[in-house]
Amino acid sequence: MHILQSDIFIAGGGLGGCAAALRAAEWGCTVILAEACDWIGGQAVSQGVSALDEHEWIETFGGTASYYRFRSAIRRHYRSLALQDKDNPHFNPGGCWVSRLAFEPPVGLAVLQGMLAPYLRTGQVQLLTRHGLRRARVERERIREVILAPEEGGAELACRSACYIDASELGDLLPLAGVPVVTGAEARSDTGEPHAPAEAHPEWMQSFTFPFIVAFCPGENHTIPKPPGYEENRLHQPYSLAAGKGAQGRPLIYRVFAQTPGTPGSFWTYRRLIEAEKFRPEIYPHDLSLINWHSNDYRGAPLVGVSAAARRQALAGARALSLGFLYWLQTEAPRDEGGLGYPELQLRPELMGSADGLAQFPYIRESRRIAALTRLCEQDIAAEMQPHARARLFSDSVAIGNYWIDIHKSGGEEADLFSDTRPFQIPLGALLPRGCTNLIAGAKNIGTTHITNGACRLHPVEWAIGEAAGALAAESLRRQCTPVEIHARPAARLALQLRMAESGTPLFWFIDVGQTHPAFAALQWLAVAGIITAEPESLLFNPEAQLDAETASAWLEAAGEWWGIRQRVWPRAAAKAERPWHPLAALAQDGSQKDMTRARFALALFESIKGLLHSLHEAHA
Repeated sequence: MHILQSDIFIAGGGLGGCAAALRAAEWGCTVILAEACDWIGGQAVSQGVSALDEHEWIETFGGTASYYRFRSAIRRHYRSLALQDKDNPHFNPGGCWVSRLAFEPPVGLAVLQGMLAPYLRTGQVQLLTRHGLRRARVERERIREVILAPEEGGAELACRSACYIDASELGDLLPLAGVPVVTGAEARSDTGEPHAPAEAHPEWMQSFTFPFIVAFCPGENHTIPKPPGYEENRLHQPYSLAAGKGAQGRPLIYRVFAQTPGTPGSFWTYRRLIEAEKFRPEIYPHDLSLINWHSNDYRGAPLVGVSAAARRQALAGARALSLGFLYWLQTEAPRDEGGLGYPELQLRPELMGSADGLAQFPYIRESRRIAALTRLCEQDIAAEMQPHARARLFSDSVAIGNYWIDIHKSGGEEADLFSDTRPFQIPLGALLPRGCTNLIAGAKNIGTTHITNGACRLHPVEWAIGEAAGALAAESLRRQCTPVEIHARPAARLALQLRMAESGTPLFWFIDVGQTHPAFAALQWLAVAGIITAEPESLLFNPEAQLDAETASAWLEAAGEWWGIRQRVWPRAAAKAERPWHPLAALAQDGSQKDMTRARFALALFESIKGLLHSLHEAHA
């Protein structure tokens, strides 16, 4: 058996896996990245959901620096082809109403490959596509090697690494490593969540979907053959243009191209990837739209906890369901002007890299989850239970997110759930499983519940989780300790958070101080360290506002207590004219200057603390 070695092994080349590989490589580690599909990119590429599900502040705050590089590269590609709107800083090729940025999956693939290219060329990252996990060798709660095999058959590979990250779509490394896992819905008595069922339902895993892309070609007929099981799916799914409810509780019925009053847009523009009129007609003669709708959510059976034969049957059923929805759109959907069917809808298989025109792998909303050191529950993030501007604060935050709790029901008696959240943090403890010391969760498999997974599964959140996993793995190797030990040592954890903030990772919600602001890293780190506090009712920091003496005193006192200084630093420094006894005291004098802004003072405080520590990067508990 051929043996491959690296510092870090990553199972899964989705958004979390790619982000983990990028962060680990940027921090000097060697990486093996194994992906079962032809394409990397997960939900944004091989799973076809290339209209990004993001929050309202994403253009200026809330993504990591590498996630913004990903978005910017996509926009650069399309601006080079555009005739209209290309100077818009928030250019959206499809102009869709559910997403601020949509694109064709092959473009997302090319961007991710370009981001990894410098490390692939040097061999620092080894990418193995179409390779699946087979087994793992575990000794004394440590993974020693993972065995892969090509999906089409062939010789197995043994991958030996110091640290392992599971960023696979279904948490496939977790059972191989023998760690405790959770699936489906937990009982209310277990989590205390108001919307949890009275009894646990491990089989209640969110529905999955095979998206597809179609062009609208007026005057042409592209009707596909009727798929197997069409009549049954049409009846029981059912196929329709309904989604959500209006003000009076009645279902909202969308129209295909026209906008129904009370809806945010049409069915076609919901996830439109290309608005043809923005581009040269020889490049894009027709609009392109991604179809990912309730009507092709497959609820027939889960993909985990079942036999290989049952899994193949579920995937085949899901494919038939999606193709049936396309056939319904082409033949029976009500036309806006009257009549039935849009035979002008042309399936575009080349945009999914598949023979049948569906995504290479279904869009997975819910994975196996680790039994984590820290579990994120509904009451931690739900707006109705978090009265302030932010969700529950975690001192070990390594990522942030914001999205509704959006549960696409499974089969059985489960209902959909759509509930607002406060902007939340992902704690480091949620990435750490029990029962294995060198394994990190790096995607949708972290320590959420069935309910909070519905807010943590989206594109920028999965990317941030993966990047945090890569950072944690790299830092544990640098320190020659386990990830769990970093979590347990406050100084080591703060050092990790500092490296992450200085690398452009947001850890705390201050929406008016993005990565381009000189005080970004300072504010992020000071906030998670508890040295500066946020206004409870606002997500703003107000960086250019003048600093007042009371705020300066509070920050300095918190810094002094953090460093072990128990005196009230501000009054002592302000009252004495002699040379300050401590760098923090000198900063207190700066706080009395009328032109001192909040950001300038925070940045000076941050630099002072870094100087006092000499290098927090080297601090150990």
